[in-house]
Amino acid sequence: MVAAFAESLRTHDFSGLQLEEMIEIIKSEIRDEYLQDHSYPWVIGYSGGKDSTLVVHLVYEVLMDLPRSQRRREVHIVSNDTLVESPLVIGHIKESLERISDAAVVLRLPVVTSITTPNLDHTFWVNLIGRGYPSPNRTFRWCTDRMKIQPTSAYIKSKIEESKNVILLLGVRRLESATRAASVKRYDNGERLNRHNDLVGCEVFRPIVELTTDDVWEYLAEHDAPWGGDHQKLIKLYRDASGGECPIVTQKSDAPSCGSSSSRFGCWTCTVVDKDRSLEGFVDAGFAEFGPLLDFRDYLVAIRSDPNKRSARRRNGTITITDTGTFIPGPFTLETRHEILDRLIDLQRNQPVDLISAEEIDRIRQIWSDEITASPKSERAVTNIVKKVR
Repeated sequence: MVAAFAESLRTHDFSGLQLEEMIEIIKSEIRDEYLQDHSYPWVIGYSGGKDSTLVVHLVYEVLMDLPRSQRRREVHIVSNDTLVESPLVIGHIKESLERISDAAVVLRLPVVTSITTPNLDHTFWVNLIGRGYPSPNRTFRWCTDRMKIQPTSAYIKSKIEESKNVILLLGVRRLESATRAASVKRYDNGERLNRHNDLVGCEVFRPIVELTTDDVWEYLAEHDAPWGGDHQKLIKLYRDASGGECPIVTQKSDAPSCGSSSSRFGCWTCTVVDKDRSLEGFVDAGFAEFGPLLDFRDYLVAIRSDPNKRSARRRNGTITITDTGTFIPGPFTLETRHEILDRLIDLQRNQPVDLISAEEIDRIRQIWSDEITASPKSERAVTNIVKKVR
């Protein structure tokens, strides 16, 4: 029976099946893979959104149904916090991971939850305010690799070093979008596990790849979370934002799914999109405190194209002109970076969460100090700004 279920999943033949039958096929496939002879740990990329929540839900149920003697493989549920996540979304992720972890202890499940963050030198503010990187856009999206891919990949690599191999479970679905369908087809080898494109020793398992969006929502709405409670808070989060999650990204080919023209949960500072529809949705739903975040994000978009805010020279001292004669300005000037930090600290005073950490401010000061050692006036300006948060 399990072999037949597995064959149905691998051949993508769900035609004529009811949702509960499809879910049983998927759970049987999960169970069969978990009980394989090797002991490679599992890593589930958890963004807090509907698809990754369903994957965690189904894996959790499979573990609960297994005898304790067969729960030999560790399951790591890993989220990534870019440190500029939408406040409501990162709050939901932290709360749900805590519930998942607490229940795992009680139920004696081999589940480990973790939240990765970017290296201090790779955070959004250290690069934008410290080094003067212009606000990201579609042609210069410097944020995704530093803030999303590298932290999650580092976690996976650490598990590969410990166990030689890792199986990465992702809530990827073929019908999510045309781009996603093309990506699934490109890496689909016809087997249950596909080799990761960038991480040696990592194989990818996509258990819900053939489900539709309606399938996902129907199952989450009709079934309580196995770690306790239900999924109503997640459903309300989507309704308020009218959006979707920015999924866990572990390779550059996945990057276009974040910051697309559709509305997604992601960084509140995201300047890749024309409008932050999800944050606008939260404001319209009554979260007025996030209105100033939208204004600040729009300010970052506006100054990116202002030649008075950016240096004529690149950081290496050169002036860049394209083949068509277009002049490409360099980083934000030091005065502009002073301005951004000043505004950000003013904004932070009226927010329920920290928007920039003391460690980031200290690192920014170090970077500026290297740049302005011959300018006491600039050093005094930095000192005056930093005093506001001391």
